Amino acid sequence: MSARTFVQTGRKIVAIGRNFSEHAKELGNAVPISPFFFLKPTSSYVVSPGKIEIPQGCVVHHEVELGVVIGKTGRDISAANASEYIAGYALALDLTARNLQDEAKKKGLPWSAAKGFDTFTPVGSFIPASEIADPHKVRLWIEVAGQIKQNGTTDAMVFQIPQLIEHVSHIMTLEEGDLLLTGTPKGVGPVQPGERVIAGLEYQGKELSRIEFDAVARN
Repeated sequence: MSARTFVQTGRKIVAIGRNFSEHAKELGNAVPISPFFFLKPTSSYVVSPGKIEIPQGCVVHHEVELGVVIGKTGRDISAANASEYIAGYALALDLTARNLQDEAKKKGLPWSAAKGFDTFTPVGSFIPASEIADPHKVRLWIEVAGQIKQNGTTDAMVFQIPQLIEHVSHIMTLEEGDLLLTGTPKGVGPVQPGERVIAGLEYQGKELSRIEFDAVARN
């Protein structure tokens, strides 16, 4: 098994919530005082170029994120040693059925339905860790139907990646090929069937990944 093939071999997607303060505020949420996360099924992966399915009755929002690909299995990983467990990175979208999530939040229910539809984790190709010396200086952007909607940098994370790995691995073992989604900048919004979605990841002025998807109605 190789972390490069994380879409095929990874056993879980761990998504950090509200890790950019401006995004938390735009949805009316408090900025967390400690990291929190939810899980997404690996069946939600779709690779670029591909199609994003919009389920009937769902208001689907885009959230562009930096994904961290875990390179070896670890438990109780310290923040100081976290870099040893990072194989690389990937550009990803955490698509969300916002209306379902809002209902779940009101009722105190899990977010699994809102986050777990097929095609709700679009991803780009594996980027070796050696190509991004500092993952907190990455620019992420997304364009929907020809308009830039999100454009932010990972230096705005509330909790940095070593803290996230420490926090998650103290609760559950991180395994080779797992993907850690690190949060999204402000500017999330809807994606409609018929729209084209393009996102990019840049480091030191160089584009390392670009993904493209067509949104279609789910049959």
